[in-house]
Amino acid sequence: MTTKSQRLKGLDGALSLLNKAIEAVELAKDDSRIAQAKAAFGSVVILLAIIRVGFPLVPSDRLLTNAVYRPR
Repeated sequence: MTTKSQRLKGLDGALSLLNKAIEAVELAKDDSRIAQAKAAFGSVVILLAIIRVGFPLVPSDRLLTNAVYRPR
């Protein structure tokens, strides 16, 4: 069983990783010279930002990482 402090530490790590991913994709978008690639990178940045904003709002028991497959 994880404690609240362990969950918060894991959440901080996940948010930090999302921020770094967003920065990396933004750099790739800025360096790209192909319009379609810029559009694709822009979409990825938006998607990651949505995940970053919504991630803390999801209760920990609803995350897929805590899901257990139980066949019926």
